[in-house]
Amino acid sequence: MPAAFVGHGSPMTAFEENPYVEAWKALGERLPRPEAIVVISGHWYTQGTGVTAQARQRTVHDFYGFPEALYRFRYEAPGDPALAARVGELLAPTPVAQTDRWGLDHGAWTVLMHMYPKADVPVIQLSMDRTQPPERHYELGRRLAPLREEGVLVMGTGNIVHNLRLYDRTGQAPPNPMAEGFRRTVQGWLREHDHQRLIRWTDLGEPARLAQPTPDHFLPLIYVAALQREDEAPEFITEVTEGGGVDMTGVVFGG
Repeated sequence: MPAAFVGHGSPMTAFEENPYVEAWKALGERLPRPEAIVVISGHWYTQGTGVTAQARQRTVHDFYGFPEALYRFRYEAPGDPALAARVGELLAPTPVAQTDRWGLDHGAWTVLMHMYPKADVPVIQLSMDRTQPPERHYELGRRLAPLREEGVLVMGTGNIVHNLRLYDRTGQAPPNPMAEGFRRTVQGWLREHDHQRLIRWTDLGEPARLAQPTPDHFLPLIYVAALQREDEAPEFITEVTEGGGVDMTGVVFGG
């Protein structure tokens, strides 16, 4: 299976039609049908590492202030307890809590509902331990590599640029040079297979601090980049920066 990272954006993508929603639909249509999916979302950022192990996933509405229709929406994909246990084995000796206290947050279901609208592919979600450095997250991503041979789609969701303070909701602002420049730099690292610079993105200084005030939406890309093979060039399925503060770029390896 390929591995993929998508910029997930606002929960409103559940009901919108735009270039990246169309790209997610097209991606789901052209990828080999996965046996199951492991999602690493920027919205499950925890103390320690956990994986959802229930037989059926619940829809987590981890946001506020949106239309009531969003809170009523359910994406009730099956879970996969056996896959959750397999992930625990692959990440050993790192403890991985098998839990039913989470489900699919909006970083997962707002994308999956477009890729697999029938909700008929088993999905589990893997959390990211906020106490660990980027190097550790990269190492964990590498350990997930056997899943690709087992027909499992590993997908990260977050944003290459995620700074809501910079976000212009009027739609009138010109492109933000910092956001555009940071995205192009990250794309260059992926094209060059320069994962060490990707892991050390904060070395860029002020541009990195502006692009990622907190690392939670960038780390899912680290997991997916760790699965990039030497012979795999990145395929950028979207290159869209919204409002200067949220970058919706998506990338596929091996697709």
